Amino acid sequence: MVYYLGLVGIAAFSITGVIAAGKKDMDIFSIVLLGVATALGGGTIRDIIIDANPIFWIADLSYLWVSVGAAVLSFFGVKFVRYVLPLLLYVDALGLSLFTVLATEKTISLGFSNTVAVLMGVTTGIAGGMIRDILTGRMPLLLGREFYATPALLGAILFIILEHFFPLHEFNRVYAIGIIFVLRAFAIQWKLYYPSWLTYVDRK
Repeated sequence: MVYYLGLVGIAAFSITGVIAAGKKDMDIFSIVLLGVATALGGGTIRDIIIDANPIFWIADLSYLWVSVGAAVLSFFGVKFVRYVLPLLLYVDALGLSLFTVLATEKTISLGFSNTVAVLMGVTTGIAGGMIRDILTGRMPLLLGREFYATPALLGAILFIILEHFFPLHEFNRVYAIGIIFVLRAFAIQWKLYYPSWLTYVDRK
């Protein structure tokens, strides 16, 4: 189940990369490359930091082929779904949710502390989207006022707590993934932002 959730997350992030690139008039090679970088970037950074060898998509090329396949299919189908481009944020939320929790779980399984697991979970969840936004010239969602990294942080922490009190419970990851997605969806739907007293404002 975990394996297939990971593949779904890879496909979701790859699709967001293609949709974002579709507005930049890139060629198919550039768009597929962007989709793959979006899908695999976060996990690659995580594995480099925690020295997990080989890197996950090198150990199992299914991740690479799923990201390439999702990017190619999205490239040829994007013109039919332009009217639902706002769904980009919800697809991104799905990828954020899946990657954060699965990365947190993987880091714990490798023997790292809970603190490191949470940090790696958040890093994996947000890095792919940051790569996508930077390469397409968009303001990364992480750098805005809206809730983006915060749901990932809360979900990773929730997963750690659930694993502590209910070790290996089959629904722990489902609850954690769900809370991240719901919080992110609320932020998208109702445009939730941090209050002004929790944001830095240049008052010059």
